[in-house]
This record gives sequence, structure tokens and C-alpha cells, in this order.
Amino acid sequence: MLLNDIVSILDNELDSPNVSDYCPNGLQLEGKSDVRKIVTGVTASLALIDKAIALNADAIVVHHGYFWKGEKQAIVGMKQQRIKKLLANGISLIAYHLPLDVHPTMGNNAQLGKLLNIQNVKALSASKPDGIVMAGNLKETLSHSALSQLLSARLSHTVVSVGNKCEIATVAWCTGGGQHFIDDTANQYVNGQVIDAFISGEISEQTTHSAREQKIDFFAAGHHATERYGVKALGEWLMENYSLEVIFVDIDNPA
Repeated sequence: MLLNDIVSILDNELDSPNVSDYCPNGLQLEGKSDVRKIVTGVTASLALIDKAIALNADAIVVHHGYFWKGEKQAIVGMKQQRIKKLLANGISLIAYHLPLDVHPTMGNNAQLGKLLNIQNVKALSASKPDGIVMAGNLKETLSHSALSQLLSARLSHTVVSVGNKCEIATVAWCTGGGQHFIDDTANQYVNGQVIDAFISGEISEQTTHSAREQKIDFFAAGHHATERYGVKALGEWLMENYSLEVIFVDIDNPA
């Protein structure tokens, strides 16, 4: 399949031209025009590139690509090594950041909700873009410790948490580095009930105080751990609908 056709399909499905972001979405580095095998992963690290080379992939699709706003523009050091290997092997780099977070079915947020079996899921309108924060009902009411254990088991990651509620029935979440959205979420309602807890990937110093003072339990379940599932789902969708060979590669990351 032609590279440009794949990029067009993904741009359209993820509506990337209409999502304002901190990086370019879509094709970031052009390789071979004909694509037969794709590797997907969370971040376009050197380890992922090396794995793609070993698998004879023609393209890589990731959530965290390159060329972020505010980063140094010079292509030196680590950035040079990554880009050099991609170019030398004719491997294209395709990346989707916020468009992959907010997609209603394949997005990181949607996939985390599915993994946790959260019911009656909806996007919280207080946060933009739509879908960057989602909320819903747990299948059954859980204590703080029970929800922490559930997250740890489902994500295979150590959870850092704040709070001690005995009953958590409703949760909101934003995967990755979305801890600051706790302030949009506190005292909000979903399905007629106040939101009891907020889940994200990371915790900042101020998150602890926000959680305590606004009486909303908080769970940091890992940036990488909470964002494995969107790009994996996207690759599976490509494979099912366009007969492409797609391999998801999970490069371990304790963050």
C-alpha cells in the first residue's frame, strides 16, 4: 500500500487536521513509498527503531513522535541518531499525539476506559479538545485501595495515589501527562453523580494538594502504561481494514 494513502486514511480517521497540538501530526519523516509492514509503539525511541529495522518494517506509527514545540531545533545527538537510522533504512515515521488521545473508540482514553470496564462513558465538556478528559461509572463501587489494585493489575504498573475514600463509584481520566486536568474535574458530575476520583499517568507536586483540597481521589497509573493501548488499537484497525501487516512493539518504560 502506498505511504501517502496510509497517511491520508489515518489523518481522516483521527481528524488530525482539526486538532490543535504541540507537534506535527501525521507523516513526520518520509521513507519508502510502498508500505507492506508497519511497527506500532508508544514512543519513537531508538530501541523501537532498532526493533523495526530487525523486523524489516517500512513504517513506524507512534503516539510520541518528534518536533515538539519548544524543543531545540538542531538535529544533533540523540535526535540525529534516531533520524539517521530511519533515513538510512527508508523507514517512515508517522505520529499522532492528541488526535490519538481523543479518538472516541481507538483513543488512549477510550481504550483505558474499555480496559477498566467503565460504564456510561462520556467526554467532559469542561476540557478541550473534546475527549481529552472522559468520565463514567465503575462497574461496581470500589474502595480507594481496591481501585489502586485494579489499576496496578490491569496495567502491570505500580500506582501512586492520593486519598482514602471507602466508596468510589464514578471516575474521570486523562491518560499520559494529564494530571493537571484534575482541576477541571473536581466537583464535576457525570451521569448525575459527582466524580469521586481522577486517573492519569503522572503525578506532579501540586496534584497532591489539588486532590486533598478538592476532595477527589487521584491515581497516577503510569504515562507509558496508560498510553499503550491507543496506538495498539490503531494498528489492529489498520490490519483488519486494509490487510496490512502490523506489529505492536512495547518498549518497557517505568514512567
